[in-house]
Formats: sequence, C-alpha cells, structure tokens
Amino acid sequence: MSLSRRRFLAISAAAAAGATWFDVPQVLAKANLLADDPWGGFPLGAQSYSLRDFDVVAAVRHLQGMGLHYAEFFNKHLDAKATDEKIAETQKLLKDADIKLSGHGVHGFGKDHEANRKLFDFAKKIGVRVITANPTPDSYDSLDKLVAEYDIRIAIHNHGPGALFDKLESVKKAVEGRHKNFGSCVDCGHFIRSGEDPVKCVLELGDRVFGVHIKDEKESNTPKSSNVVIGKGHLDVVGLFKALKKIKFPADGSLALEYEANPKDPISDMKQCLDVAKEAIAKANA
Repeated sequence: MSLSRRRFLAISAAAAAGATWFDVPQVLAKANLLADDPWGGFPLGAQSYSLRDFDVVAAVRHLQGMGLHYAEFFNKHLDAKATDEKIAETQKLLKDADIKLSGHGVHGFGKDHEANRKLFDFAKKIGVRVITANPTPDSYDSLDKLVAEYDIRIAIHNHGPGALFDKLESVKKAVEGRHKNFGSCVDCGHFIRSGEDPVKCVLELGDRVFGVHIKDEKESNTPKSSNVVIGKGHLDVVGLFKALKKIKFPADGSLALEYEANPKDPISDMKQCLDVAKEAIAKANA
C-alpha cells in the first residue's frame, strides 16, 4: 500500500472518530507516517478552480504531480447534477491518484428547502463533509436543519468587496446562534481585498472554520483581484498555519490552495505556492 494511501486511511479513521487537525500529528506518528508527511499533518489540497481551463482528467493528473492528496472540486470537474455513473467514474479517477475530495463548491442556497436538500444529497453521495457556500439569509433556517440532519458542514465563502459576505462581521453575523455545522470557508484573498486580515478572521471565527481558500493578493482593500504566489503579497502564511493549528482545524475540513491567476498555465505558480506552504508549515510546527 502506498504511503499516501496509508496516510489517507489513518487520517480518515481519526476524522471519523472526531479528530481535529490537532490530533493528526499523533495519529500519523503512531502509524510511522509523520516524518514522511511534507504537509506536517495539515490536510492540504487545492481548489480545482485553480485548474479551471483543464478537464477533470488533466486536473487530477496535475494535482497528483504536485504531491497533493486532497482536493475541493467545483462544478466543472464534478457537477452537482452528475449522474451516478459520472460520479463513480470521477471517484475512481481520484482514488487511483490517491486524492480524496475534502469539499465541493461554491454553491448558492436559497429558501427552497428541497433544492437545498439536493445539494446535501450530492455531498453525501461523493463523501464530503464540507460544502462551500454563498447562502442568502432566507436559506439559513433550512440549512440549520440540513446540517444537523446530514452531519455535513456549510462553510460560508466570503467573496470580497461588494459581495453578500464581504467583511469578517458579515460572516460572524450569519453563523451566530446557528448549528455547530454552520460555519465558514475563509477565503484569504477575498478577505485581503476587503481590507481584512485572514489570520485574524481564522482566529475570531475559531471552531466555525471548516474550510480555507489559501490565496494571496498583490493589493489590499480594493475591488481589484491580482493573485500572487502566497507570501509575496499581504498574506502572513506562517501566521495562517499557526492560527489553523490554534483553532484545531478539523482533519476532515477543506484546506485548499486556490490560485486564480494565469489559468491557462498555473502549474509552476501553484508549485511555488506549495513550496512556500511547506516552509510555513515547518515553521508553524516548530
């Protein structure tokens, strides 16, 4: 059995037992896997939107080539309305590449409870516990019921200046008083564009953080989006991983690099981002 597959099984078993990221290093150490894990126990993957100009086969091949074992997909690479046959085909492709889906989205949700339920059925079918979401306020009561019924998490995705979820306070207000599975996907780049510090956002949202889109921006507090290799803009990468460690980010959360620049050929830049992440994780774990 491959090292990555053994790692999957160890972490999956830990997550099923309620483990958080905080527990993962011990889990891997017991399985003699920690020393060989370049991500220091973090379930680091990528949002497949980074590879939106590639079909699913090519996207998975590139993720595998980057040494990643987790991915959050968006609809191009696995549509929420896909047939059972297409889902099975995609799951086999991922399994053969030792890649596990950690999340799916971003999905809109409204007041139609049965329409919302269909997305939860899809998430259950593909085996993810995190749906990144852009829900309207009239969906909150519906989602409160569904996250409890399915034990699947809704992670509100902030989308920058002028969006429904812009500032930290807009996300905090949405999740306040809601079910424990009603939380946040912290998009670092969009928070930077909104003039927010992503590290502060992670710390203040705490155990409501179920997902993170790791990206960096050349400029801050602006509607303009200019992604750069992480650490070359305004993102404190070491601080981010320290914050995730402090809040005990869940082992089955969706922690994804998302690189939106250069969509036709993002591979080299994504690899640079991952090298920066490895160094930052080593420092955060020191």
